[in-house]
Amino acid sequence: MISSKKAQISMSVGTIVTIVLLMTTLILGLVLVRTIFKGSTENINSIDQAVKNEVNKLFAEDNARKIVIYPPTKLVVIQKGNADPLGFALSIRNLDISAGVFTYTVSVNDPQLRTKCNIDEADVNKWIQAGSLTTVTIPPGDSMEPEFIRFIIPQNAPPCLIRFGIDVKRDGAQYGTTVNVDLQIKSA
Repeated sequence: MISSKKAQISMSVGTIVTIVLLMTTLILGLVLVRTIFKGSTENINSIDQAVKNEVNKLFAEDNARKIVIYPPTKLVVIQKGNADPLGFALSIRNLDISAGVFTYTVSVNDPQLRTKCNIDEADVNKWIQAGSLTTVTIPPGDSMEPEFIRFIIPQNAPPCLIRFGIDVKRDGAQYGTTVNVDLQIKSA
């Protein structure tokens, strides 16, 4: 009778240890998956082959699309005081039948900025570190290599949601509509 009870207790301890190990593995797996997907949907920290492939995929989904922003959610979440430049990728496609010279500007497009965030537009525009190409010639039917638009958020920035507009011009004339990207600043 006593050896039967020891076997039951031994089996119960083994079962509990197995359950704890499986739960730990499950939690670690979920954290890893969340980290991977959070990084790919909220912001980027460089233009790599994966980002280029995603931009090309977004262009392929819609033949009339002139401008692509990656991540496609058009939401960039950055913790204030972050030393690493984070942001989004921008690419322009020339849908015309001739080559054109394209320019783009990124600036605050939030009329309520002062009221809701207690910060001036000029100060926020200083956070933008646009890509190295603000003027590019694009052949007909082709698209430019994605540019990395970075934001350097100072430590004293208020936690706030700020809308930025991207205006693209082809040979000096507006090309498409203004595309908006939202920047969510999180507290440290």
